Amino acid sequence: MKQKKRDRLANLFSVLGERNHLNAAVLVAEDGDILYQDSFGYSNVPKKRLLQDNSLFELASLSKPFTALGIMQLAQQGAVNIEDSVECWIPEFPYQGVTIHHLLTHTSGLPDYFEWFLNHWDHNKIAVNQDIVDMLINHQPPGYFTPGEGWLYSNTGYVLLAVIIEKASGLSFADFMKKSIFHPVNMRSTRVYNRRLQPEIIDDYAFGYVYDVHTGQYVLPDDLEETEYVYYLDGIQGDGTVNSTIQDLFLFDKALYTDSLINQASKELAFSPARLKNGETVDYGCGWVLQDNPEKGRIVSHSGGWPGYSTMMIRYIDHQKTFIYLSNVEQDDEYEQAIFKAVDNILFDQAYTIPDRPADKKKKEIDPAIYRRYIGIYSFQDGTDVYVTSEKERLYMQIAGQVRFELFPSSETRFFLRSLSVEVEFIVEENAASRLIIFQNGAEEEAARVPESDRKE
Repeated sequence: MKQKKRDRLANLFSVLGERNHLNAAVLVAEDGDILYQDSFGYSNVPKKRLLQDNSLFELASLSKPFTALGIMQLAQQGAVNIEDSVECWIPEFPYQGVTIHHLLTHTSGLPDYFEWFLNHWDHNKIAVNQDIVDMLINHQPPGYFTPGEGWLYSNTGYVLLAVIIEKASGLSFADFMKKSIFHPVNMRSTRVYNRRLQPEIIDDYAFGYVYDVHTGQYVLPDDLEETEYVYYLDGIQGDGTVNSTIQDLFLFDKALYTDSLINQASKELAFSPARLKNGETVDYGCGWVLQDNPEKGRIVSHSGGWPGYSTMMIRYIDHQKTFIYLSNVEQDDEYEQAIFKAVDNILFDQAYTIPDRPADKKKKEIDPAIYRRYIGIYSFQDGTDVYVTSEKERLYMQIAGQVRFELFPSSETRFFLRSLSVEVEFIVEENAASRLIIFQNGAEEEAARVPESDRKE
C-alpha cells in the first residue's frame, strides 16, 4: 500500500517539476517513514543555484508552533504560568486582562503592529521586538475586542510571547529556541535568522522571490515597492523568522509524537480548541490550526506566508501522516491549495488531480491618463474608506488600515492585484468613476465614490 502512495506522489511531483510549475522542497511521511521527498527549482534564481533537500527556508508563520512550544516548555518547568497576565512580564503593558493563553490562541484582541509600522515607522530603520512593545505602551492603538471575547489572528501576540520567553529564560529568543527545541531534536540547520538585520552567508539558503508584473520577472521582495516592508520589519521575531529545512521539520514532526519536547498533557492543551467567554470554541489551539475529520481524524497544521515564501506543515496525528511544503517563489494561492489537496487524497487512497499552474499575470497597456477618472475616495457600506491614487503613471488602491497595492490593468476599467486573487472594476459615469467593485473568492463588495464636497477634512 505504501509503495502505491510513493508511486502516486512521485507521479504528482515529477509532472509538476517537469512543467517547471514548482519551486519548492516537499516531504511526505507516514508512520515515521518518508514516502517521498524532493526539491524543485532554484534557491538562487539569478545564479541558477538549485534547491536541495537541505535548503534553508524562512518559515514565516510556520514559526508560531515553535514559539508556542517554547512557552509550553517554560510552563512545564514552572517558569511561567499559561494564565499569567502579560503585565506580570511587561509591567507597563496597557491592555488589561490579556493572558499568555490569550496570546497563544489569538484571543487577545490586541492591535496588529503591521498597520502602525506601515504608517508611523521610519522605513529606513529595521524594527525589533522591543519596538513593538514600545509602540503598544507609548501609542496604545485600540484593540479589536475584550480578551477572550473573540478570535483574530494576531502576529502581535506571538511577538509578545517571544519577549516573555526571553524574560522567563534569561536567554535571547534565538538561543532559547536552539537550546530547548532545535538542539535536542537534532535540527542542525534550523535557526532564528533575520537576514537583513544580521546578514550572513549561508550555504543552501533559499532566497524568496516575488513576481514583478512590470518586468515579468521574479525579483527579491526588497526590490518591489509593494513588499519593501520585508526590510523594516526584518528584526521581528516570534511570529516568524524561524528558518528550517524539510529534513529538520520531519525530525520535529517525529519528536512531537514522543514526550521529548513537551509531555502529553501539554500536547493535549496545544491541540485543543480555544474556548471563548461565551462558551464557543475556535479551531485554533496553542500554535496550531485544528481540524477534526470523520475519516482522517485529528489534523493539526500551520501555514506561513511572507513575500517570497509559502510554507505548510500538515500533521494527521491519529494516522501519523505528515506533509511538509516549503516554497520560495510566489505562487497562486488556489494552485498551492490544489497541490495540498492532491497530496491529501494520495495519503488517504483517494483519486487525485494534478493541478495546472495559472499563467503569470500580464497587464494590458493602456493610456495612464485614464487613471484620472478613478482617483478619489470610495466608501464601503460599513464606512471603511478606500483610497485610489496615481503616481508616476501607476494606479494604487489602499483600504484604510491595510497596505497599499498597485492596480494593474486587464482592461480600461478592470484591474488586478499582483499577489492576491482580487480584481477591481471601476463603474464609469460621465467620464468619472462613480463606484468600484472588488471581486474576491467569488464574492463582490461595492464602494461608492465620496463626492469632494462630502469628504472629511
